[in-house]
Amino acid sequence: MFRFLFILFIVVPIIEIMVLINVGTWLGAWPTIAIVIITAWLGARNVKQQGIATLNSVQTKMAQGEMPSDEIVAGLLLLVAGILLVTPGFVTDIFGLSLLIPSVRSLLIKSVQSHLVMNQSAAGFTYQSSVHTQQEQPFTSDPFEQGLGTKKPIEHHQGETLEGEYERKE
Repeated sequence: MFRFLFILFIVVPIIEIMVLINVGTWLGAWPTIAIVIITAWLGARNVKQQGIATLNSVQTKMAQGEMPSDEIVAGLLLLVAGILLVTPGFVTDIFGLSLLIPSVRSLLIKSVQSHLVMNQSAAGFTYQSSVHTQQEQPFTSDPFEQGLGTKKPIEHHQGETLEGEYERKE
């Protein structure tokens, strides 16, 4: 983790400064600044469009009862792309623009998902679900009929039972 943070906060800015100086000497200061501002603006606009499309896809899948795992990872990658594109510099713009290409993003989505699945299995996470369905019986009494202070037994109705574990955090 230290190496990643070292590269992120020390090496990348040094590379960005070197590239900006070289481009600035080749094109001039104002054209270099204009290119950096234009790429940030166009990138942010493109990230916004693709983000809205991803959000619509998430809503569609959720309405169909499917888990939008691909779209969630794609949304995170679009967030990273937006951060990279708004960060001044050409190197970060190249990485941010590459995340806006759907084929590159789909490769990264598969890589991230396989990494998550491997980490979950290595940590011993399992998911089990058991749903018991029986014929439901209609309520025989109104649950609000019981007055305050009355001690009537609680009626248990047969229906779907979901079993699982939970942890209360306060």
